[in-house]
Amino acid sequence: MNASASSKKSPLLFFVLVFALSIPFWLIGAAARGGLPLPINLPVGALMFVCPLIAALILVYREDKLCGVRKLLKRVFDYARIKPKIWYLPIIFLLPIIYLMSYWAMRLMGLPLQRPRISFMMIPIFFVLFFVTAACEEAGWMGYAIDPMQDRWGALKASIILGLAWSIWHVVPDIQAHQTWAFIAGQRFYSVVLRILIVWLYNNTGKSVFAAILFHDMDNVSVYSLFPNDSNYNPAVTGVLTAIVAVIVTFLFKKRWIWLEQQIF
Repeated sequence: MNASASSKKSPLLFFVLVFALSIPFWLIGAAARGGLPLPINLPVGALMFVCPLIAALILVYREDKLCGVRKLLKRVFDYARIKPKIWYLPIIFLLPIIYLMSYWAMRLMGLPLQRPRISFMMIPIFFVLFFVTAACEEAGWMGYAIDPMQDRWGALKASIILGLAWSIWHVVPDIQAHQTWAFIAGQRFYSVVLRILIVWLYNNTGKSVFAAILFHDMDNVSVYSLFPNDSNYNPAVTGVLTAIVAVIVTFLFKKRWIWLEQQIF
């Protein structure tokens, strides 16, 4: 995407729209006082996953009419941008490895933890389900917001700011899911460092939104496969391990990180 296209975009207006569109879902979730009748106990507020896509579609239509809408929707399957194909290895396998490492770390730390009950029959269902939710989110976060933010602040600062917005956006559903504040703090920290990795993959795969979607998808598939709802998943442990990985890839790939080649305001 060229600089002129990015200059038309307003990340601030996008964030305002995302949060505003999410309010009805949060209110319905508060009124429902319970989870959805699904195998995974998601709160009603989690249905807000459609809001980033809706906000992005509203804004691109405002900026470029139907042409902008078509371009945004095409980016959901822009896998042709991923060159070389070896980038599929971290896209698909990095997060499952991190989650396995976090499970082993929790065992070594003596934290309460049930045995993982991985249902291999459920993994394809999780993959399709979470691909849809990830596509709705990343079409907005990465398909619309990240490029103008990177143009202004560079990739690292932009990924942290976007990660903070993404993290805060999830607080209400976390509360409605009756999570503890310790859990919420750990999960929100994990979201910020995860966003750094998403932006890293996005920039190194020709700015592929599909790469971001698939990576986001694998995050959800991994956690629900390895840590079912009745297990004691500790997001702080996963967050720390993910932060370590983010630091490592920053140094190993520093010549290819856009943020190290741009002036950060």
